[in-house]
Amino acid sequence: MRTYLRHPSDMPVELRLRRLPPISRQQLCNISLGGLACNSSRRFRRGSAVELRIPALGEQARYRGVVAWCRRQADAFLVGIAFLDEDTLFRARMVEQICQIEHYRREQEQLRGQPLDSESMAHEWITRHAAEFARASFI
Repeated sequence: MRTYLRHPSDMPVELRLRRLPPISRQQLCNISLGGLACNSSRRFRRGSAVELRIPALGEQARYRGVVAWCRRQADAFLVGIAFLDEDTLFRARMVEQICQIEHYRREQEQLRGQPLDSESMAHEWITRHAAEFARASFI
């Protein structure tokens, strides 16, 4: 299995089916410019066209993709979403980086017991994790 970037669970996402015919399994065997994985309360069929939305980031944070895989977890499903064009992948990676930085900021606030500003935490996260993030192949 390829490595993938897992979306932080403290930044909720919404997955909605799009009204397009599913992509056949044969076409999915070697997909991907890239994608990400997120938790879902429901199962999605491989090949289903979906829209991933991150409500905390506003209406513009919407990305069309396709379900690459769906795995049952203890109390939910882990869904791999592949993005099929470079523009969507690029935009999704930028937003995902923002989500990773915000997750890191919240985590550091809890550890340090004080509020921390986003800009300094972004700089710290980039110093520590940007190279690793750049190597993540998403799916």
